[in-house]
Amino acid sequence: MTNLALVFPEIFLSLSIMFLLILGVFKKNSSKLIQNISLIILLITSVITLNETLGIQETLLFNSSVVIDYLSSFMKIVTLLAAFLVLVISSNYLKTLKIFKIEYPILILSSVLGMMIMISSNDLIVFYMGLELQSLALYVLATFNRDQLKSSEAGLKYFVLSALSSGLLLYGCSLIYGFTGSTNFNIIANQLNSNEYAITFGIVFILVGLAFKISAVPFHMWAPDVYEGSPTSVTLFFTMVPKIAALTVFIRFLYVPFLNLIDQWQMILIFLSIASMLFGAIAAIGQTNLKRLIAYSSIGHVGYTLAGVATGSNDGIQSSVIYITIYIIMNLGLFSCLLMMKRNNKYFEDIEDLSGLSKNHPLMSLSLLVILFSLAGIPPLAGFFAKFYIFKSVLEQSMYFLAIVGLLSTVVAAFYYLRIIKIMYFDKEKEKYDTDHSLWLKFSLMFSTLLILIYFIFPSQLIEVVSRINII
Repeated sequence: MTNLALVFPEIFLSLSIMFLLILGVFKKNSSKLIQNISLIILLITSVITLNETLGIQETLLFNSSVVIDYLSSFMKIVTLLAAFLVLVISSNYLKTLKIFKIEYPILILSSVLGMMIMISSNDLIVFYMGLELQSLALYVLATFNRDQLKSSEAGLKYFVLSALSSGLLLYGCSLIYGFTGSTNFNIIANQLNSNEYAITFGIVFILVGLAFKISAVPFHMWAPDVYEGSPTSVTLFFTMVPKIAALTVFIRFLYVPFLNLIDQWQMILIFLSIASMLFGAIAAIGQTNLKRLIAYSSIGHVGYTLAGVATGSNDGIQSSVIYITIYIIMNLGLFSCLLMMKRNNKYFEDIEDLSGLSKNHPLMSLSLLVILFSLAGIPPLAGFFAKFYIFKSVLEQSMYFLAIVGLLSTVVAAFYYLRIIKIMYFDKEKEKYDTDHSLWLKFSLMFSTLLILIYFIFPSQLIEVVSRINII
């Protein structure tokens, strides 16, 4: 019973989703009610996760197929809070587009449940179950605005390409099961010596599937189209929440069963990291749509995150976790600005629509300036520290080429962030945007901007929390 209490957050979330589905069917016009209950559910699940699991040592459940440890607890809380923030700033946008329906929060919760299962998985089958639950909800979310052709196209592209990547991933899982006789990470780790090279094939296929899920180059092809076509609130969810679960799976999958094969998978991760950083920096330069630019930008940021995982050290893992946490805060602010670009109930998302923003909306443009400088990695903002921790852990492992490529791509990426700032501050102003934004949207912009600004005063707080993550 004590062990069952450790998975109580997942049980509570599952039962809540079923309850909301029944409530939505039997109670008419319950969109607002279900939205509010969903927010409460996410907060309660966060509190349960915090209370039940943060103080415990690593615990294995259900024949060692589920692991509850500090890494899983921390990542679950970040996932739940990120999903809460996405939901809370989405409602006005969805109402404006007339797609404020009961399905939206339920799909978000279903996707989060899949991510929580992925984060705690210590078995290939459990991990795959979580991944598919997450993906099925994301397919529907991408096509949520059915009246818009781009949204339907985005969902279809994501579904087809994701199905292909899931097939490759499942083939990799079957190869590993075939060579080791088990799907459990701990048992696989003990079976490595006899089939070392054969197992590498399985690792490659699984890494291809995982690289697709986090849109790492060369498996990024879906991201720009899906980000542009999906409703903006769904794009925000895509850029933030699934990446947390995918990073945790990367860490767990490579460091628990395959730590002894680090020579085989390290070069693959370094390639994915370098390709993502360079491509993300260069491809974003020619973009005119903000959501497409954010897609290429997120590909670049995934590259930095993978650089930390590729180091093969606890420091590297911790720096990747810090990076993804700060990246989520920066993205929240960036999309809050994007959701404020509304005029006469129409949302704008081109870079040119930011022209002369500083003259009509000085506070919004100042916040966006801070967020863009932080994304570019300019000190003393939070984004600089995120990159600093990554480069420090990379250099400590004498991976100089990876660090040089990372620094060069940071310089290139700074160009398109600075270009947006130039458009905001020096170009001719356009018609003023509406100012009737929800309090939550204003709060999320102010909250993320302040965190980015004052992070340098107490950087040790986040480091202290993350330093308890020890995988090796």
